[in-house]
Amino acid sequence: MKRLMLMALFCAATAAWGAKEANPFLGYWALTIPGGGAGWLGIEEKNGATTASILWGGGSVLPVTTVKVEGDTLIITRVSGGAAKKAAKGADAAKTKAPARVTETIKAKIEGDTLNLTTERESGGKISGQASFTGKRIPPLPPKPDLSKVKFGEPIVLFNGKNLDGWQLIPPNSANGWSVSDGVLINDPKQEKGQPPKHYGNLRTEREFEDFKLTIETNVPKGGNSGIYLRGIYEVQVADSFGRPLDSHNMGAIYSRICPTVAAEKPAGEWQTFEITLGDRHVTVVLNGKTIIDNQPLLGCTGGALWSDQFRPGPIYLQGDHTGVSYRNIVLRPVVK
Repeated sequence: MKRLMLMALFCAATAAWGAKEANPFLGYWALTIPGGGAGWLGIEEKNGATTASILWGGGSVLPVTTVKVEGDTLIITRVSGGAAKKAAKGADAAKTKAPARVTETIKAKIEGDTLNLTTERESGGKISGQASFTGKRIPPLPPKPDLSKVKFGEPIVLFNGKNLDGWQLIPPNSANGWSVSDGVLINDPKQEKGQPPKHYGNLRTEREFEDFKLTIETNVPKGGNSGIYLRGIYEVQVADSFGRPLDSHNMGAIYSRICPTVAAEKPAGEWQTFEITLGDRHVTVVLNGKTIIDNQPLLGCTGGALWSDQFRPGPIYLQGDHTGVSYRNIVLRPVVK
């Protein structure tokens, strides 16, 4: 009897391992979502269950509502809305409506290292937003680079302190809030009272880079929010977060992905210094002389990325569509291989 029980346990463990190995969707996927934007999908096994997180264009990496594999198809659902009505008094109660419940269903099949996906949304029995898109499997991360052995080339001054030579507005038809004054690159996205909101643009370098060390100074106003995108896909958050608990949306974080290990930001209105090293899909962030992210892996792009391909050279781009912010002394030293 004891031998039979051991054999049964062994067979169960073998079956569970085989099921895990048989799941071809496990891993990380770089998505090109409907409309051409950048996205990301991560499929993992945790405590014997399949879990998934997704990045859809902008915003944060978020867990999905459900994920399962049926035959050769991965099925993901994301549910939003449908919350209970907010508490209200008197006549206001009748006017307060809960947002409609929307269920998005994403289905995917594998062809080699490519995901072929479809999506549709259902709300109130009506189907909308039907679209097809694709994903590419992201190769496994390499080991952490030994930064003591990395060689950097000659400094490249990205901002000349005089004008916007070497920079481009993106999208090109956006309102431009960027200007230069006294050696400082300033973004001032003003809105006019009583007028439709203006959609201000970001600023990117004309040149593109692979791995590098970037030094840059920034001054964030009270409540300010901007970002420094490395290779156009990884956002180092620039925000007024002085005094807040550690969070992956604070100053110096890799937005929604990597949380700083220590709070090193200064109060709003003071100049702050970044030294950021990008190498072999790992990042180190030194803020105001303190290492807040130490050679940590980058699993994929962040919200607002220009594309999802982690192996494509890209620009430094500065987020200008949120609030005012200032930058100066922007210097990059490329990795020499």
